[in-house]
Amino acid sequence: MTGRQDDTLLEFPCEFPVKAMGAAGGEPVFDLHVLELIRRHCPDLGEGAIRIQDSKGGRFVSVTVTVRATSKDQVDAIYRDLSESKRVLMAL
Repeated sequence: MTGRQDDTLLEFPCEFPVKAMGAAGGEPVFDLHVLELIRRHCPDLGEGAIRIQDSKGGRFVSVTVTVRATSKDQVDAIYRDLSESKRVLMAL
């Protein structure tokens, strides 16, 4: 294992849920925006990989995408892209 792999408790490859929250609506729709960002790093997302939950008032939406993570670098890159997006209010 490389030093980078030792920095995590995760064992790769693994199923890893990525959650992003943002304002509902907009163009493209928020869930499609999040999916586009994540597909840069995980082009082979399967059916049912995405779960969408609207807030009670409908102003916000959370999108959870379960990816097949192959490395810590891949997961870090996903979070970096999500964090750099002005539309993503929070990434977990």
